[in-house]
Amino acid sequence: MQSAPTDGRLGKVVRVLFDYSTIVVSGTKLAQEIGTSRTEVWRLVQQLRRFGVSIEGHPATGYRLRTVPDLLLPEILAPLLRSTIFAHEIHHYFKAGSTNTLAMEAAAAGAPEGSVFVAEQQTAGRGRGNHTWHSAHGTGIYCSVVLRPKLPPSEVLVISLAAGLAVQSAVQNSKLPIDLKWPNDLLIGDRKFSGILTEMNSEATRIRHIVVGFGINVNQISFPEELHLNATSLRLATGREWSRVEVCAALLKSFDREYRTLLEQPNARESILLRFQERSSYVKGRQVYVDENGGFHGVTYGLDDRGFLRVHTAHGIRLVLSGSIRPV
Repeated sequence: MQSAPTDGRLGKVVRVLFDYSTIVVSGTKLAQEIGTSRTEVWRLVQQLRRFGVSIEGHPATGYRLRTVPDLLLPEILAPLLRSTIFAHEIHHYFKAGSTNTLAMEAAAAGAPEGSVFVAEQQTAGRGRGNHTWHSAHGTGIYCSVVLRPKLPPSEVLVISLAAGLAVQSAVQNSKLPIDLKWPNDLLIGDRKFSGILTEMNSEATRIRHIVVGFGINVNQISFPEELHLNATSLRLATGREWSRVEVCAALLKSFDREYRTLLEQPNARESILLRFQERSSYVKGRQVYVDENGGFHGVTYGLDDRGFLRVHTAHGIRLVLSGSIRPV
């Protein structure tokens, strides 16, 4: 499908109403603030209401936000991301095919590092290995970022592992038992609530750009039949509703720290690999089946210095480069 970016004036309406949350804002004042007509303000307010934003009032009396909307709009996210590389280029879509596809296309066209592409719903969400990612409207985080690190292509896996640590950090206050499943899934118990898709465009010795995509099940209360035994959400696991804005901001702030540290500190890669190994029940001592090179069984034996998974088999140590693993 054709993904249409959100009309930037919608976010401005929300921002103005939020800034004046204790009073009723006249249509004239709103029109002045966002540079349009009162008639257009009414149309924008109606559109926001259709998207679930609770706005009181009408043109004769003015408008007021009933509650702060849990929408991942640039005007809401950007103030929470100050001092990060992700604060300045946030592209919002109410409905998109795939945020990773949008980000890869934009990166190829020159989008700056730190560009963020976020959607309220995906119609063609993608996971690793050509899997789809169920992306229900307004309940999850579907977010992709553009990076342009001055690193060789061999470092892309470490960046992906750092992304997993960032997701874990973003929800750590929940006290949930978050498990990291190499290389790109996060589980609560044995059910998946988050996945990471990292895609790269590179030369032999240089990364042109990387897109890291995050899918996080936040407030889903049900899943399609084929997923309900294997998927969960933060809401299902805790019994309470979460702020997607807060989770998304925490995620991007945490990933900003991991990424900057990786670029700036010489021992950062070792720290990422060590922390991933410490926080994952899958990386060491786990009986697994590896879906790679015809498939094989073994016991996980830690990560090598590039982040690849070592598996102890009947024929010795084998390195898993790109296959998926599952416990047996």
